Amino acid sequence: MSINSVLKISGSIPSKKDIPIYFDLYSPSVTPGSALPVVLFVHGFKGFKDWGAFPDACEELARAGFAVVTFNLSMNGVGKSMTEFDEPDYFANQTLSQDLEDIGTVIEAIKSKDIDSDKVDLDTDRIGIIGHSRGGHTAIVAAAEYTEIQCLITWSAVADYNDRWSDKMKKDWKEKGYTEIENSRTGQVFKINKAVFDDATESADTLMAIKRVKELYIPTMFIAGKADEAVPYTNSEMLFRSCPADEKEIRLIDKTGHTFGVSHPFEDSEFPEAFEEVLDYTEGWLLEYLK
Repeated sequence: MSINSVLKISGSIPSKKDIPIYFDLYSPSVTPGSALPVVLFVHGFKGFKDWGAFPDACEELARAGFAVVTFNLSMNGVGKSMTEFDEPDYFANQTLSQDLEDIGTVIEAIKSKDIDSDKVDLDTDRIGIIGHSRGGHTAIVAAAEYTEIQCLITWSAVADYNDRWSDKMKKDWKEKGYTEIENSRTGQVFKINKAVFDDATESADTLMAIKRVKELYIPTMFIAGKADEAVPYTNSEMLFRSCPADEKEIRLIDKTGHTFGVSHPFEDSEFPEAFEEVLDYTEGWLLEYLK
């Protein structure tokens, strides 16, 4: 099926804490003969659904015949602006538990048709998930947690988020109850409260990707850049080795980093070569195992 144009529907649903989860649903504008498989896209830490080339990537996947639901995790710190970190109090308390719960909320909203299109039918028996960086970490956990997810792809995934906490961060949390990080892109300084650390460490068996990946028997692909400066590609290698699925692959892309040559804002007419390669692998995996 060759599709040139894509339909985009935007809206929000409430999280379990009644905080908006802003979403976009991308789908082929041509009505297909059967219901479309659904792909969830999960952004990373200090990320959001409209970051860089993510919207363009979602459009490309929609052209391939998927209904793509991309969304801002409810406590990612980005509010109605969609691109600015205008909710720092939420960001300070964004736990891995809340991120996982948000994915469950999105799945339920698709099943109950709170996320829906009057142009196409969504096949809730065929749901895949893509996650970037921390979003890849959470996507792994979600795939183990929610049986609706039938296919998984990670981009630059973190293997064990508890390995990300530095000694300084732990010292800050012990002494002050919060630590601070800088967003190098915007120069903003954000607080992260101790509740985030407590959640990750006290529920590590449930929330750490390196533990939950051992439960995954669905088709799973791990993609990473060999020059990743933020999350070494060895994270993806560890996850790949620990995944018991029969259908699994790892793709390591030479001479590219954490975002595969893409930055924000993304205004180029074509994708960087590395990002195009990521999309090719991703689309091929979804076409083989979700269509």
